[in-house]
Amino acid sequence: MLTLFRDGRGASRPDQAGLAHSLKSAGVNRELHKLAGSNATSADFVDAAPAAQPGIDGSVRRRVLIIVENLPVPFDRRVWSEASTLSRHGYEVSIICPKGPGATASFEVIDGIAVYRHWLPREGRGVLGYLAEYSAALFWEFVLSLKVLTTRGFDVVHACNPPDLIFVVGAFHKFLFGKSFIFDQHDINPELYEAKFGQRGFLWRVMVLLERITFALSDVSIATNQSYRTIAIERGRMNPDRVFVVRSGPNLSRVRSLRPEPAWKKGRKFLVAYVGVIGKQEGIDLLLEAIKHIRGRRNRDDVQFVIVGSGPELEEVKKLAAAFALDDLVTFTGRVEDATLFTILSTADVCVNPDRPNAMNDKSTMNKIMEYMALGKPIVQFDLTEGRVSAGEASLYARNTDTADFGDKVLELVDDPVRRDRMGAFGQKRIHDELAWDHETANLLGAYEKAFSLRYSPGRQRRAAVPELSRHDSPG
Repeated sequence: MLTLFRDGRGASRPDQAGLAHSLKSAGVNRELHKLAGSNATSADFVDAAPAAQPGIDGSVRRRVLIIVENLPVPFDRRVWSEASTLSRHGYEVSIICPKGPGATASFEVIDGIAVYRHWLPREGRGVLGYLAEYSAALFWEFVLSLKVLTTRGFDVVHACNPPDLIFVVGAFHKFLFGKSFIFDQHDINPELYEAKFGQRGFLWRVMVLLERITFALSDVSIATNQSYRTIAIERGRMNPDRVFVVRSGPNLSRVRSLRPEPAWKKGRKFLVAYVGVIGKQEGIDLLLEAIKHIRGRRNRDDVQFVIVGSGPELEEVKKLAAAFALDDLVTFTGRVEDATLFTILSTADVCVNPDRPNAMNDKSTMNKIMEYMALGKPIVQFDLTEGRVSAGEASLYARNTDTADFGDKVLELVDDPVRRDRMGAFGQKRIHDELAWDHETANLLGAYEKAFSLRYSPGRQRRAAVPELSRHDSPG
């Protein structure tokens, strides 16, 4: 899968190697038959579904379809937390997402949540590569949304960007079948495009337009922080009472300290860890410059670094590490399972976030920061607005793009265990008291209450008062 658009929460996108390499018609037909099922016919799509269906006890059933392209579930941590929360509170949840390593089944039910996965072309680069990915994603999202409509049904389409194209599927169901539309803005794509390519221009204006259309279609929007909320209100022209902040706080049932494994230090005294995407805007090259400074200028050879994650720049940063003669100091793990990830983080003395300073990173909240804090780890990062909002006193802040200052701040912490403990304790308490996912549940449910209150307004119900669409008992 392409990584022009990353998850603003800092989660690594899975490597798509091993998936099909091209949109060959035979493969598409086989996948369509398998995913759409043989029971669905054109007659199934003639009539539209009403706003809601009565449950067994006479209460109103609330059915949700979440669409995400950025990651498969349950590996997309934010999406899975949202889906699980809604399911626990009585919503019937279906998800459409891509396939990926460890998530290859076309359909499965996980903890009562129906997950429909689709094929995507192998990751590539350039305009043609993006066109192939997004065209394939929209095709399967549309096909599978019709399948869900005719089997489980749904009242709300919950679209998680990137990219800002899922509104096409949402608009179809909103205008034809009277469904509600919630936009969950994970990334601010105009800023991300500018960070990726260092310019604006025609495609940047297209990004702004797509974002604007998505907001215009939305009944409710969800922002990951106050900076994103401001964008929704000002650039997206959303009514403020329809924009809800749901931060990507760590789920403390998943993020856990494990027994440290000294082998990750490779005989050195200290370990510094990074986890996240390996892309241009993540600034791994800046981190390598800082490591070069630590060894060359500060003559320190007692700090080992581990970089956890995958992405489009992984091979390039490996070459850069070799060019800097840092192969022995830096371990690249690629994407790892949770047990290995949390063992590495539990072993680390310091964690780092070298995100390149730009408008995108300045306004985005990163998952890695929250997970470092949940595990009680002190942090070094550049001085970005939302990074400081999240971490506060749990982090030291280097001057932006000053890799020597970044390296020196890493050394400040590895040489001061008392300060490390104090900062780690501050971050861990902040997560438990304010920022963990449990604290965001009420905000998510509030967004849905708003969407359903709008849905059941007299004017909306008159527009949605159309015959129920024929549904089958199982997803096939």
